Amino acid sequence: MNRLKSIIQSIIKFRIVIIAILVVLMALSGHQTLNKLSVDNSLSIWFLEDDPSYKAYIDFQENFGSDEIFIAMLPVENAIGQAEISQLKNLHASVDSLHYVKTTFSIAKAKYPIYANDKILFDDLYNPRRSEKGLKSLFSKLPNITSQLVTKDYKHQFFYIQMKPTPTIEEQRQDIAVEIRNVIDKSYSNYYLTGPPVLNEAYSKGIYKESLTFGILTVLVITVLLLFLLPSKRYLYIALLSVAIPVSLLFGLITSLGFALNMISMLIPTILMVYSVSDAVHIINIYHKEGLNNKTLSKVDLLTLAIRKSLTPCFYTTLTTFVGYFALFLSPLPAFKNMGVFTCIGLVLSFILVYVITIIGFSFMNLNFVKVKPLLSLKQFSQDKFITWLNGFTSQYKASIITVFTLILLFGMYSIFKVDIDTNSRDLLAEGQAKQDLRTVEVELGGSNRLQLNISTTNGAIILSKDAIEKLETFQNKLEDNPLISSPVSVITIKSFLEKRTPVLFQSNVSEDKLKSTLSEVDANENSFFKLFSEDLTTAGFTLTLMEMRTSELEQVLDDIKRDFETTFNTKDYNLRINGFAVVFAQLNNFILETQFKSFFAAFFVAFLCLWIFIRSLRTTLLVLIPNILPLAILAIFMSLLHIPLDVTTAMITPIMLGIAMDDTIHLVYKYRKSKTIVGPPELRMNNAIRYTGGALFSTTIALVGGFLIIASSATPSVKDFGLLCAVTVAIALITDIFYLPALLKKFDR
Repeated sequence: MNRLKSIIQSIIKFRIVIIAILVVLMALSGHQTLNKLSVDNSLSIWFLEDDPSYKAYIDFQENFGSDEIFIAMLPVENAIGQAEISQLKNLHASVDSLHYVKTTFSIAKAKYPIYANDKILFDDLYNPRRSEKGLKSLFSKLPNITSQLVTKDYKHQFFYIQMKPTPTIEEQRQDIAVEIRNVIDKSYSNYYLTGPPVLNEAYSKGIYKESLTFGILTVLVITVLLLFLLPSKRYLYIALLSVAIPVSLLFGLITSLGFALNMISMLIPTILMVYSVSDAVHIINIYHKEGLNNKTLSKVDLLTLAIRKSLTPCFYTTLTTFVGYFALFLSPLPAFKNMGVFTCIGLVLSFILVYVITIIGFSFMNLNFVKVKPLLSLKQFSQDKFITWLNGFTSQYKASIITVFTLILLFGMYSIFKVDIDTNSRDLLAEGQAKQDLRTVEVELGGSNRLQLNISTTNGAIILSKDAIEKLETFQNKLEDNPLISSPVSVITIKSFLEKRTPVLFQSNVSEDKLKSTLSEVDANENSFFKLFSEDLTTAGFTLTLMEMRTSELEQVLDDIKRDFETTFNTKDYNLRINGFAVVFAQLNNFILETQFKSFFAAFFVAFLCLWIFIRSLRTTLLVLIPNILPLAILAIFMSLLHIPLDVTTAMITPIMLGIAMDDTIHLVYKYRKSKTIVGPPELRMNNAIRYTGGALFSTTIALVGGFLIIASSATPSVKDFGLLCAVTVAIALITDIFYLPALLKKFDR
């Protein structure tokens, strides 16, 4: 007690110096944030650099070309008109000159094979000397290629811009999409632009915009709530500074270390603000109550008493919340790791600074605790009357309350196994121009994502034998029958075209050597946009187009491809490799499941230890832990009934909510255990604890729900679900703390 008093006196003595230091740090942090804050939603934030999947993906880009492709759907009067083709060639020249572009492709560049003089030559697919009828006839013989060049009504041309491999363009990513648009704008208007780089740009812009919006809304909502919740309007400045300073310093640290925001870390400001204000409200509430009860104490003694009574429960609530976020560090996804680490740093900053700020703030205040009142109040609601009713209700009906809540808990545990694990890539994108363009292009094109299949011989032989060609043809037919796959392009596409135009080339009496030498010329540099063979001809490539889809659908596509391969080829003689971002994205389900198990059980175990150390009674600890599992069980019920899956944003919800759910419990149980000096049964001790902490519990819950409802206002469906589920879970956590927990302790504790 004396040591704490001495620390408080030192803080008050040097308060001007501390204020000056905080002002300087705030200024530096603000400067860093304004000048260096950036957004990074690239692939690298989801995978470690040494992750085998990520390395395989980058290797694929190096060898077979990047699937980071812009797709422009350009409106024209006639897609095969000479003027339109000439304009398209000019666009090729402009875009090809950009240093980050590997190649471009369109009807103006496309070639088709001609067999003459025992060799294959390539001629322009578009020839101005050919009639429109002749062009359309030629196009009909190459449907899988020409459908990716022009729309069926010939009113739009497709223009593809293939980037260099991902690692070489990451630092310029934010500028690339803008520059590409500027180049296209010079020649076309009212066009549609999509593809992975465009969607990435849309994610980044949405994240930056929503981060600012969430921050402003959180401050406004917290301010309004505090006007209702705080005993006096003069406490408002202390509470708001307790919110603003830790967040500002944290972002100064994040930007100084070179980290950027992503769709996960964008939630840090709002989450940290509501946590900071929760601690501030608890401290202010205790300080005010002790001021009313101890009118003769000096300010330093009153501060010492208030800090002593709030320090232990606030420490443990910060610790359990810290554990919930730090558990995210166990995730295999770097985005979650960074989210966990930086939120934990923010929590530590908040815990320390809230006490420093409140001590300094209280030292400047001279309050008449009896006369002050909130600036705003709900006259129809009497908190004291509600708490009196609540205590009576949990005493009279404790057996019924326990039965009902326990049944809900059991149903919730069953519902856990009914929750889907799935990420819809469309739900990661807010409504806007990018999403509208994506829909429009995918309707016409059948997809916007590229998938590359590579089939190779196990013995290193050239994959152009008659037997191999027959199997490749069977395999392509199976791919074309799959409704989730569009326009597969391979050597079989070229073979089919040549077969129609030169039937003699593929007759049964043609030697295998002749067939090999002919088809080996198919993979010409002019058609490098579609990689049909490896350089040594031991691998045949299939380029597929996929829609933006759920990870579960992607998994189904990949399983279908593997099944079709195994039923067509002898797996001892041939290997299949599937490449592209879609493969990496499909693995998110496994990572999400791993994140859930690791982070939840780590958080649960450490939280149990914290409670046990805090309560020092195994029986009471178990009784206290049960109500903290119930909100997560009800969360599972909501997710299963509303068909909300675990995805890249909701994946972190359970460890976080476990930490949050325990916050109010700790404040309540701390007062319950401290009341053991009162002679009487657990019922009397619990009623006293509810009376003392009830106001603060309601206030912090309202602040948390308000903060998460701000996140629920997101235009991004996945983030919206996260905010809504968190808000509901926090509200349920309060209900279990004031009904289920008191009933359990009154019934079973000693």
